[in-house]
Amino acid sequence: MKILLANPNTSQSVTDRIAAVARGNASNGTEIIAVTAKVGVPYIATRADAAIGSRVTLELLADHHTGCNAAIVGAFGDPGLGGARELLSIPVVGLAEAAMLTACMLGRRFSIVTFSHSLGPWYRECVEYHGLTSRLASIRMLEGTFRDIGNVQEEKEALLVELCSRAVREDEADVIVLGGAPLAGLAEQVADRVPVPLVDGVAAAVRQAETLAALRPRKATAGTFRQPAAKQIIGVPASLAQLFGDGNA
Repeated sequence: MKILLANPNTSQSVTDRIAAVARGNASNGTEIIAVTAKVGVPYIATRADAAIGSRVTLELLADHHTGCNAAIVGAFGDPGLGGARELLSIPVVGLAEAAMLTACMLGRRFSIVTFSHSLGPWYRECVEYHGLTSRLASIRMLEGTFRDIGNVQEEKEALLVELCSRAVREDEADVIVLGGAPLAGLAEQVADRVPVPLVDGVAAAVRQAETLAALRPRKATAGTFRQPAAKQIIGVPASLAQLFGDGNA
């Protein structure tokens, strides 16, 4: 089985981190193909960043999905996930979606803990998009800046653990989701310091992508995720134009 892990951020260090976590959690025989955006922002933190990231996600998937059994949008917040499901015939999983749905199987309410205050509004809208607002206890975010997105979890580990504990004590969270691709792998490292289950979005996404690929669901030909009607599209890579059914690509 081959799973495409597409990071719509430009930080290669983050791709390296999530790829390592993905491979560590994948089943024997599963190959993880990790790719990084060549345009865009170092990490997606705002609605504007996410708008750019959505296009980048579609381009990465269009360029690299051939031969893969499933794909993962490698940014928490899942930019471009809905569009990818319209265009691709293989299952596409989002980090945030996978983490939150997994959390819902471990407890009644979950909190998202993340490393930057700027991420809050976009993450809350992501929760709403996935229809999970009633299951959300809180979104806890660190204040202040950090030195390097690739090492933010090492720099902020103690503060992130304290935020997790506060979410349990003050927000009555049953489960904690560590939000943000740069936090991949942290859940396993600090699990014994937080009194409720921690969910890693990358680990959850890999396992759910494997399950969906094994189920071999058909591509919808009706409903809202059916293939859109063909139309001409200009100014995008030929691989993406082909997914839009543009015969001129």
